[in-house]
Amino acid sequence: MTYDLFIGDRMFSSWSLRGWLMFEKFDIPCQTHLVGLYSGTMADDLAPLAPARLVPALRTPDGTVIGESLAIAETLAERHPSANLWPTDPAARATARWLCAEMTAGFGALRDACPMQLQYCHVGFQPSKAVQSDLARIETLWDHARNVSGSKTPYLFGEYTLADVFYTPIAARIVGYGLSVSDAASAYCSTLLSDVAVLKWRQAAFDVTYKPDPYALGLPNTPWPDFE
Repeated sequence: MTYDLFIGDRMFSSWSLRGWLMFEKFDIPCQTHLVGLYSGTMADDLAPLAPARLVPALRTPDGTVIGESLAIAETLAERHPSANLWPTDPAARATARWLCAEMTAGFGALRDACPMQLQYCHVGFQPSKAVQSDLARIETLWDHARNVSGSKTPYLFGEYTLADVFYTPIAARIVGYGLSVSDAASAYCSTLLSDVAVLKWRQAAFDVTYKPDPYALGLPNTPWPDFE
């Protein structure tokens, strides 16, 4: 038996990307199942996992159903301790949990105004003060993570961890909407989006197309950067 991971559309589902990266980046095998977020079949597709109602959702090899990304993350960390999903240092581990929890509960202005899309980069998007505030908070957290961990690598805690997983869709938003961040934050975004796993996910995203585009803004756009 293996894990069954239920995900939404790869082009737009930021939470699904997080769920998938937990398996892909830490070499935990799973079988993925695509849920119809935009085709109207989501409720039926997730019915076998009730009361889970959002993606990602997970069914473990023993049949336990888990909803919510943070619960999935903690479950995998417990079941696969040698994979080091969290930092090994206690202070860094506590800080990484904090960053992931705040990602789960916060940054509503950014998420509402800038839905993740991996197709192209918008030109001329004007972020609100609330979005700018979210971006400033994110940079504060990233800087704090590096201060706690003493990271000398491109990742927040030295080695790639769940914190990097949870902030990958934020990087996609920053790039996809041309949002202004510091050079250090921009470099971190490039690191996350150039990851082989993320490139694999984005390539698969083009297997499904939608007309009309669910998140079209009517703005000019430029090609997605070549992170390869």
